[in-house]
Parts: sequence; C-alpha cells; structure tokens
Amino acid sequence: MNFDKNIDRRQTESLKWRRWDPDILAMWVADTDFEVPQEVMDAIHARVDHGILGYGFAPDGLTDVVTSRLARLYNWQVSNEQVQYVPGIVTGFNVAVRGFCKPGEEVIYQVPAYPPFIRAPRGAGMQGVQNAMVLGESGQYEVDFELFERQIIDNKVRVFILCNPHNPTGRVYRRDELEKFAEICLRHDVIIVSDEIHCDILYDDRKHIPIAGLSKEISDVTITLQAPSKTYNIAGLHTSVAIIQNEELRQRYNASKAGLVGTPCILGMYAAKAAYEHGDAWLQAQLAYLQANRDLIDEALQTDLKPIKWAKPEATFLAWLDCRDLGVEGSMQEFFLDRAKVGFNDGPEFGEVGQGFVRLNFGTTRANIQLAIEKMKAAIESL
Repeated sequence: MNFDKNIDRRQTESLKWRRWDPDILAMWVADTDFEVPQEVMDAIHARVDHGILGYGFAPDGLTDVVTSRLARLYNWQVSNEQVQYVPGIVTGFNVAVRGFCKPGEEVIYQVPAYPPFIRAPRGAGMQGVQNAMVLGESGQYEVDFELFERQIIDNKVRVFILCNPHNPTGRVYRRDELEKFAEICLRHDVIIVSDEIHCDILYDDRKHIPIAGLSKEISDVTITLQAPSKTYNIAGLHTSVAIIQNEELRQRYNASKAGLVGTPCILGMYAAKAAYEHGDAWLQAQLAYLQANRDLIDEALQTDLKPIKWAKPEATFLAWLDCRDLGVEGSMQEFFLDRAKVGFNDGPEFGEVGQGFVRLNFGTTRANIQLAIEKMKAAIESL
C-alpha cells in the first residue's frame, strides 16, 4: 500500500488526466490516483482468466457480503431481497427522479450540489429546487431547515436527493440533522433518495449514519445508494448498490429501470465483492493518508494560500475552496488553469452559490498536493 507511488495515468483513457494539456496538474473529477487493493486486482484477473464473459447474475455471496457489512458498520439489518444493483449512483438517482415524480412535482437538493443532482430533474422535464446551505458559527456548512420545508411545500416536492457525506462541502450530517430531514419528508410525503457514495471516507473518527437505518418508518420512504467506487478507486467499473426496504417502493423502482437500466458489468461486481470482503486494511491506510493530505491543505490555507478559505472537510477527498477574497473577476477555474497550471472543478458547476469557488480533489499523492500548493501560492502572488 504505497500511496506515494506516482502512476502516469495520461497513458490510459483517464478522464481526469486527459481533459487538459499535459502541463496541467489535474485535481478535479472525484477519482483517486491510488492503485486499488491487490485483492480486487486478483479477483478481476481470476474472473477474466476463465475466458468467458457472458451474461450473469451478481456473483455468489456478493449480496451476503453487502448485507453483513451494513449490519457490522451501522447495525442496519437489511435482507438480501432488499438489495439491488445499478451501474452507478448517478443512474440510480435518475431512475428515482423519473420514476417517482409526476408532472407538476419537483425534486429538492442542497447547494452547492454535485452537478448531476442539478441535471437530473432538468433531464426529466423539471427545474429542480435548490436549498442553499449556509456557513454556520461552527465553521461548517449547515442546512436551513425552515427554508427546506417551505420550499418543499411551495414547490410540490416529491423527491429529496440527500448527499451524505456531502459533496462538495465534506459535511457529515449528525443524527439530529438526519432526523430533521426525515421528519420533514415524512410530514410531506417526500421520497428520500440518499446518495451515500462517500460514506466510507470519514475523518477524525466520525461515523456515518444511513438515514434509512434510523427507523422502519424512514426506511419505508428511502432509497439508499452506496458503492465501492470512491472508497476503493473502482469508479470506472460502474457498480453500485441500491437498498430499498419497502417492497412497494422497490417494485416501482424496478419498473422504472425496466428496459432502460441493466445490471453492472460482471467484473465490477467481482471487484465490489473483493473490495468489501478484503479491503478494510487498505481502506484504513488510505484514510490515514487522505487525512494527512487534508491537514496539509488546511495548514497551507492558514499560511501560503491566504486569503482562500474552506470549511475543513469532515469526509470525502474533496475540498470546497472559497476564493472570493482574491478579487479575481470571472472563472476561478480559468484563473488557476492560466496562472498555476492546476485543474479544478469550477464552482458554478455546483449551482449559482458556487461563484468564486473551486473544488479540489486531494485524493492524490503527497507530492502532487505539495506541488499544487506551490503553484497556487505563485498564482496568488502574481495578483
């Protein structure tokens, strides 16, 4: 487990590293630059070596591994029939948006938001309702629950896409916050679609709480989406898990998929099984490495990178950087591409509240983090 190992991904089909010219240090799209656990590679090689890659079900034992993991990590009891597989979290919540919203109904989510949240309702003929998070006295982003409920009522919201841990702010919602979300959604007959793709990447001994695990009443209105993709760096294998405990909700969800959405590829499911079965030690080592990367950036923000600010991420390997005090007009992404040769996600992709922000991916080598800090410092000093 050498997370300092520099691997040239420009020689592959990497979306992250081939978006821009070779002189750009890519720190945008949310995959990491780390080799996957050896057990995952072994599982993929073993399956390929069989020589036939025809149609198939989920590998024997995969669902048992998923449900056992949910029980072990969250004390959440899920039966095998309540587990579905989808080829990606984005596919998973788009199925829900299109399957559960009728004409005139809406979808709500917090902003800044993962950009596919913004696109999902629009692709289904809706606008989407943006519930803006606010920076609280704690120094972390918080939800205005009064506004959230008012927006649900005023806009006839039918689906709430929850992102926990939150991308891009890195918030981990507390139990009382999740209970408040659930209380409001139950009161107004809103289905919760919970994107929990970053649930394994938490810092400072924080614990993830699946909202559906709070009570049966809440699980009956919730579709939970998890995946090994961010955790074990296998996003390109497009394998995700949908947990739907309410049988009627599950049937409606599957009806919405029919003829449009298939199962993940068999190699992705073998990789998922190996990662969930054997990847714990690798994950713990990765978490320690990522936390050190986060802390290095935090130190730089207090010294070399002033006046850029952030809310220190509690989870994910993503940093939501507030660059407004630099006084740069126009796109901060373009500023850093031009002056620093570093590629970030542009803030407005995450909603209008993202003007003056960028999202930085620190799931990379320590050397790349240090190089990015040096390049950003030089860009700031050039102003």
